[in-house]
Amino acid sequence: MKKSTIIAIIAVVAVIIIGAIIAVSTMNAKPTSNLTPVNSAEDLSALVDKLYEGQELFSSVATQPIDLTDADQVKFATGLDNGDNLQYAVVSEPMITSQAYSLVLAKVKDGVNASEVAKTMSENIDTRKWICVSAEKLYATNSGDIVCLVMSNEQMAKPVYEKFKQLAGSVGQEYQKTEQPVELPEDMY
Repeated sequence: MKKSTIIAIIAVVAVIIIGAIIAVSTMNAKPTSNLTPVNSAEDLSALVDKLYEGQELFSSVATQPIDLTDADQVKFATGLDNGDNLQYAVVSEPMITSQAYSLVLAKVKDGVNASEVAKTMSENIDTRKWICVSAEKLYATNSGDIVCLVMSNEQMAKPVYEKFKQLAGSVGQEYQKTEQPVELPEDMY
């Protein structure tokens, strides 16, 4: 074989290998996000503040980190059985009100499918966790490794959810749930 033929074969093989590496890395890449990097629960709280800018919410909404080692707190706030797949999480809810409202932001650990976490949260969160009131609408999605779940009535939940999508730029699979009204027995009317 000529030296030029061997060089050409090596070049073609190198191009194929580089192309395969790029293709595999692109398939495994997380969706891009315009959200600022989240390196702490405080960063998630700052993102909550950005979501609330321009929104008319309750006068006493408090945002607090979720203790990911407390399975009961994780279940109550997120619907997840535990915090094993989460790196950080915060919940924002009114201090005192008769309105059902909850916003949860969570950063998943490296290698965890954030869209699956959003789906699990949306399917398992108790929309009646306040006992006397329930959230009629739930929205959940992710942008990169950040999961957003918000539930309340449509007038409160949807603007916060839309603001998350706007700030994120791109989101993964979107999950929605509409709470069905509870039917009381006839003797309760």
